[in-house]
Amino acid sequence: MTVIDPAPLGVADPSKPTTVRLSGEIDIFTSAALRRQLLSTLHYSTSLLILDLSQVSFCDAGGVGVLVGIQRRARSMGITLALKAPRPFMSRLLHNTGLDRSLPMTV
Repeated sequence: MTVIDPAPLGVADPSKPTTVRLSGEIDIFTSAALRRQLLSTLHYSTSLLILDLSQVSFCDAGGVGVLVGIQRRARSMGITLALKAPRPFMSRLLHNTGLDRSLPMTV
């Protein structure tokens, strides 16, 4: 799992959403590291944090748990979490879990 962090120096342009591109697998082996990285990103994120899922090749229950936890933390900080470009398997997973109704999608 790779996170391509848009603001490595901790500086975000408040006029633009913060976008984080994820790639690889989000599973039991990578979810803890992803959670830490996304929590760190929230501290300098703008009011909209977009997770680009276009390069995610697999996601298990641990990955879904990370998305739910980050959404809750973001909401408590006044940040909206949105997902972008999920692959078909990920769209099905979000639909089957009902997360497609609580996590907004962006284009």
